[in-house]
Amino acid sequence: MNTMKTCCVVMFALAGSLASASAAPPASQPAVATRPKTEATAPKAQPAAPKPTAPAAVPASPVADKPDVIAVTLKNPLAAKRKAETIALTLADLVKIVPGWDLKKTQVVDARSKPVLSQLVDSDGDETPDQIVFQADFGPSESKAFKLKAAERTSAAEADYKVYGRFVRERHDDFAWENDVIAHRVYGPDLETCKKEPLTSSGVDVWVKRVPKLVVNEWYMTDNYHQDHGEGADFYAVGKSRGCGGLGIWAGGKLSVSKNFTGTRVLANGPIRLVFELSYAAWGTGGTRVTETKRVTLDAGSHFNRFESTLKGGKASLSVAIGIAKHPDGVVEVDDKAAWMRTWEPLDGGKAGNLGCAIVLPPGSHVEAQQTDLEHLLVTPAPKSGPLTYYVGTTWDRASKIAGAADWTKEVQLLSSQIANPVQVSLAALPGTPSSNPAPVTPSKSK
Repeated sequence: MNTMKTCCVVMFALAGSLASASAAPPASQPAVATRPKTEATAPKAQPAAPKPTAPAAVPASPVADKPDVIAVTLKNPLAAKRKAETIALTLADLVKIVPGWDLKKTQVVDARSKPVLSQLVDSDGDETPDQIVFQADFGPSESKAFKLKAAERTSAAEADYKVYGRFVRERHDDFAWENDVIAHRVYGPDLETCKKEPLTSSGVDVWVKRVPKLVVNEWYMTDNYHQDHGEGADFYAVGKSRGCGGLGIWAGGKLSVSKNFTGTRVLANGPIRLVFELSYAAWGTGGTRVTETKRVTLDAGSHFNRFESTLKGGKASLSVAIGIAKHPDGVVEVDDKAAWMRTWEPLDGGKAGNLGCAIVLPPGSHVEAQQTDLEHLLVTPAPKSGPLTYYVGTTWDRASKIAGAADWTKEVQLLSSQIANPVQVSLAALPGTPSSNPAPVTPSKSK
């Protein structure tokens, strides 16, 4: 800690006036708040009251009693590894621990005080961050400790960005997105009237990639992404099917689906988490018509997107069908008790390896397997309020350790278990500060 000194030069001509104007002795200072040793903060120096004598030492200023460190304790409740687990802490939870906590001045560090990559997320689109997210790996039943420090944030490097998504006007209004493992796209309004190859479909397309780098911009720039030049390609056929994870209304044994999306909004775009929304105009059958807002969350390192579909209109007993396209030689497996469905199919007649696609609903969801000529379906009741949440994932055996259908089933089962058993989070201001009682927190999750 540096000690500041104040030197007063007293001119002879002003000695009398200074002596008569001497201030009263300074009031006694309040006690300095205790700080953790690792977070000691130098108090700001204050000027001493002027005296006509030798310079006086500056009394120590008070230190604010608001904690500037929050301890984060995490525990994996599963007896299984968790890789690239995303932890999302909300501002609402943090200010319960330390009132007035500022996310914009928050750093994440590990147990050895090493900085950890983190991202601020504005989940409601009001231009103000309300979450901070970071990632951690866990061994079976492992606990880990992190800290949030009140400090200036540093910008992420380009190499840190593992997720990306954007509206692609130049390709007939696609919306495409990816992380370091998987890539997808959905179709916008201009494609419905495209002269060359019009298509009306709210299905979800799959791009397979064997490189961790982000490829969406490059593939659209070269406009040659249906051939594999060493990075992967678009081998998946969607057509008018649900593709991998599109939905529709199920009524009277028939599927009713929307047209292409009509609007998009990006809420977070990396480096760790991508969040965007797609809007669909009203559709339905008979007297049942609904609109949909689909929020998609994709995190770095994950095979699975989290979809949250908010449906407005229609009947209280509305049933929703989530589908996977039927393709030649594809094999489907359904676990209606665990509420998931997965497929395994050859791409390009087997010349391009095999693709796994999966739909996973939260454990305890009621589902029923159905099908149409175009797709396999999981039918589930729409929630009475709030969004329908489900997970859509893909894998490619030429880019993953998931080498076959049995491995893909295990991955789906693991996700289902992780959804049911999220990482346990406790927050606490460090000891010696006004708020030191740990508070359990359930993080918002992409897994």
